Parts: sequence; structure tokens; C-alpha cells
Amino acid sequence: MKLKWLLLVSLGLFLSNCSNDDGPGTDAEVATGIPDNSKAGASPNVTPEESNVSIPNVGFALEKLNGYDVVNMNMTGIYNTAAGDWMKLSGTGTGDQNIWLEIDGVPRSIKAESTGAATRSSKAQADLVFLVDNSGSMSEEANLLASEIMTWSQSLSAQLDLRLGCVGYDDSYISGAMDFGTYDVLSAYLNREGKRGTNRTRGFVGTNATTLETNAGSYDTYGECGAAALHFADLNFTFRSGANRIYVNFTDEPNQPDRAGLYSVETVKSQRDWAVWQGTVHTVFSGGDYYLDEEYSQYLWSEYNEKPWLLSDYTGGTSILDAPSDFSGVTLASLPITGALTNSSNVKFYHTPDLLTGKHTVKITVLSKDKAAKAVREFIDVDFSGSK
Repeated sequence: MKLKWLLLVSLGLFLSNCSNDDGPGTDAEVATGIPDNSKAGASPNVTPEESNVSIPNVGFALEKLNGYDVVNMNMTGIYNTAAGDWMKLSGTGTGDQNIWLEIDGVPRSIKAESTGAATRSSKAQADLVFLVDNSGSMSEEANLLASEIMTWSQSLSAQLDLRLGCVGYDDSYISGAMDFGTYDVLSAYLNREGKRGTNRTRGFVGTNATTLETNAGSYDTYGECGAAALHFADLNFTFRSGANRIYVNFTDEPNQPDRAGLYSVETVKSQRDWAVWQGTVHTVFSGGDYYLDEEYSQYLWSEYNEKPWLLSDYTGGTSILDAPSDFSGVTLASLPITGALTNSSNVKFYHTPDLLTGKHTVKITVLSKDKAAKAVREFIDVDFSGSK
């Protein structure tokens, strides 16, 4: 009888341990609100060809949530064109799940939390860089644009854990930069004494101004080149580990890289060159119908004159292509990027031991309840041993 009792106890312990193989277990679920991984269902079958919404590049941050190791996946908003609204993401076990996660082909349980929710555990972290064409052709836009940037940044700072930076670029070179700071620091940069119009984003400021100016000297391009400004910020700015990296590129010209292609829009097309955590680019283009008429503009585009909004297409960002040349009547609050940022989500999942080493493939699938909005996207070579 004693032997039988020991066998039953041993079997019970064995089964109990097995039940936790797929996730941290019930205690963790109560503490974090993230269901055990054993409850994760398979992703719905959505192919890239039928995707009709855009899944942006994401940032990954490792954190402790009530004592448990989790990954916080920072996502800017996903716009449901069929419904004409931003999707409210719902994760595992919610009854109206519309986002699924797989890592290396294995489903993972997730908790999706809107950054605007009253119950949010933290604000989404975003390091936002304004890439501003300050060549002569932008003189019409410059003052109104600076005013809008300041108003917009102040509003967003109340909703997000936001830091702001700026890069100014002219015909063939980087002409100014401010590394990350608060809204007040950005405002001071754009309103320096004697700086008006396109000069607002010229000059290098901050504790690392000398280094920024020195390094900017190596960024020679064919003409105005937002992609060069993008790569300059990526390599020289002090991004926070785990923050979602967001860029907004303002220009009225094509992207004009050196013919060697070092700063082509194509440099962000492949995840081998521009990793998922390196950021999403949003575009505000005020070049007019001259560049948008398909029948005519097809003769404009070349390796010297690229469509600047491809930076957004390749990284999952948004674009506005018909901003007026003087920027009159345009408020950044009405632009798609504002919706993308204010409808950001923190998607959390367990940081399990198998994620401590190696590179991983992350697949995100989105399918609305009515199945009208759908998308799938894979991110490769994701490193979860630290945070990006």
C-alpha cells in the first residue's frame, strides 16, 4: 500500500511538471495576465499575398513583470482600411483574439495592451527622430513644419514614453543634428536665436555635437537624401535599448543617394541589412503632382532619384504623399503616423529559457474578427538574449 501511494505521488508530480513544460504556469498567469503557453492556439492561415494591412517593424524589450521574465514587443498601430479605423489588438484567451505570435514555428501566448488603456502597466517607449530636408526647395514649408513638429511632439509626450531627435539634410550632405532629448530640448533647438526657415535644422547641438558634426562629414550623397539621414541617426544617436525606433522623413524631393547605393532606399528592404528592431520610417512628401503622376513620373525614377516613401513601404510605416508645398492646412495630428503612434500596443509574452541563446524567427499574424483585415509578417534573426 505504501509503495502504491509513493507511485501515485510520483506520477502526480511528474504530470504536474509536464503541465508546465510549455509555459511558466498558473502562478505566472495570475501575476502577469499572460496565459500559459500551453493555451496558445495555432495562428490562422494567412498568406503574404492576401495581406491587406501593414504590420510595422517592432522593438523588443526584456523586463520583469511582477517577478517574471517577459518580452515586451512594442508595436505602432495597425490601420484596418476596411473598417476605416485603428485595430485594438486582443491576445490569447480574450474571446476576440486578432493577433497571434509564433517563435520558430511554435505558438506563444500573448497579452496585448493598448498604450492608451487605463490599466496599462507602462507607457510604450519610443525614440522618435525627425529627418528634415532643409534644402532651398523646403523654404516654403520650414517655419510651419517646425511649429507643427513642436505642437505635435508636446502632445505625444503626454501619451508615450517619448524621446525626440532631429537630423537636417541638404543637397549632398548632413547639415545638422540633435541627439535625443525631451520636448523642451527639441523646442530649444528649433527656436535658436537667429535661426528661421530651413536654418532651424542646421547646426549640431548637445553634449556630443562635435562628434556628430565630425561623423556627418562622411555622408556624401548625390543630392537630398533622407536615407543618408536615416543611417546617420541609426549609427550615431543614443537609442534606448528596447525602445521602438520611429523616424519621420519630411521632404519634397526624391531620395538622391550616391550612385554606389550606400544610402539607397533599398538598404532597408532586407532584414539582413535593416533589422526589425532598427525602426520604422514614416514619410511626409510635399513634392506635388509632378512626382505623383504615374504616366509622367515613371521617367523620373532611377538610381539617382528614388521614391522616398519606399523607406516606409519596406519598414511597415505610413506615408502621406500629397502634403501642400507650403505645408499650409496640414497638421501632424491628422497624419497617419499620429494614429500609428497613439494606437501603439505593448504585446507581452514570456521570456522562456529557449530564447536565451541563438537567433529566432518571429511570425506575427493579424486577422480581424470579421476576417476583413488580415496580414502576416516574419522577422528573422531576432536575438532575445538581451533587448533591442
